[in-house]
Amino acid sequence: MPRKAFRMSVNEGAAGEYANRHQPIWADLEQVLFDHGVRTYSIFLDPATNDLFGYVEVDSDEQWGRIAETDACRRWWAHMRDVMPTHADHSPVSRDLREVFHVERHDREAAGQGARSHEAVR
Repeated sequence: MPRKAFRMSVNEGAAGEYANRHQPIWADLEQVLFDHGVRTYSIFLDPATNDLFGYVEVDSDEQWGRIAETDACRRWWAHMRDVMPTHADHSPVSRDLREVFHVERHDREAAGQGARSHEAVR
């Protein structure tokens, strides 16, 4: 399952409004995400810099890419354009991040049958 991480930002003074607009996320946009294979999606804010860090796990890169083609996503982009830097098509200015480390606890390890993941990173 692909894991994706990316950085965006919010405009100065707009962090509160950015957060408010996600509470709750539009139901049709949430459904688009789920219909396109999103398993988990989080966005974190660094209030000192207004940087956003996004993390998503998806079924496939292809499904993730098709989200941008949906009406719900394009309406969301237009809705958010006044609180964050965007491109001409209103998509957020975003930089993909490259994964350099990952550890995950598997069920057999949780049951005490495997090497503990923290020992592997020492």
